[in-house]
Amino acid sequence: MSERDALVAAVAAGVDLIELGQPFFTGMPCSPNHPGFRMTLVRRHGDMMRPDGGSAANEIIVTGGHVGTHIDALSHVSHDGLLHDGVDAYAAQRGGAFTRHGAEQLPGLLRRGVLLDVARLHDAEVLPGGYEITAEDLIRAAKQAGTEPESGDVALIRTGWSRLFGDRDAYLGAASGVPGVGVAAARWLAARGVVATGSDTTAYECISPGAGHSVLPVHRVLLVESGIYILEHLALEDLAAAGLTEFVFLLAPLRIVGGTGSPVRPLAAVRR
Repeated sequence: MSERDALVAAVAAGVDLIELGQPFFTGMPCSPNHPGFRMTLVRRHGDMMRPDGGSAANEIIVTGGHVGTHIDALSHVSHDGLLHDGVDAYAAQRGGAFTRHGAEQLPGLLRRGVLLDVARLHDAEVLPGGYEITAEDLIRAAKQAGTEPESGDVALIRTGWSRLFGDRDAYLGAASGVPGVGVAAARWLAARGVVATGSDTTAYECISPGAGHSVLPVHRVLLVESGIYILEHLALEDLAAAGLTEFVFLLAPLRIVGGTGSPVRPLAAVRR
């Protein structure tokens, strides 16, 4: 069968798309380091009527680039004044937009996705606040999944924390802490050459109870040292419930020139 025939056959057979992102709404949980999401109608039906009886409504949206389900560009984090590949962060941000590593350079992704379900590994619906996911956790989760991340893949880490998304205070975990990948686990992923990795929490970090987002070492390891994109606020419950550990991952970031991140709607595609 030719490549074209195989593609036609796959399309004819059909695919199911599983949502991996959270909905955007006013008052949604948001990291304290970023401005929140706001939407309101600025014109409503009836405010202006056309001669033929038609009417239109539209909205204004105000949001930070790291609110809701989003991807971090490589301009998002620096260390000792340097971005990824030794780019001078101070020079790159002059003028109010990044001239290097801006969000317009974020790639569209059509890659193999791998789900590492650490919550399931520990027989838990939700990992406890402040739990640090170790390299050993990821090794065991990969064994459980029957596959492990390879070069160019997207690795998604499930903690179960998105179950708390409807409770803003519980989800942000200021008092309880938030489970997340530790530095050793991040280096394990980097060693496998993943192009991106994400989780179902507000920050792709292990946040200790009461610590807040004061120190984010995993962002340094992934973005600055390794050039690996980070996805946050994922919704992974439907994917886990379907028992899928390997799938086609689709993502198309907004091309925000000079930005540090982009809201996204990631999807998992699987054959029916």
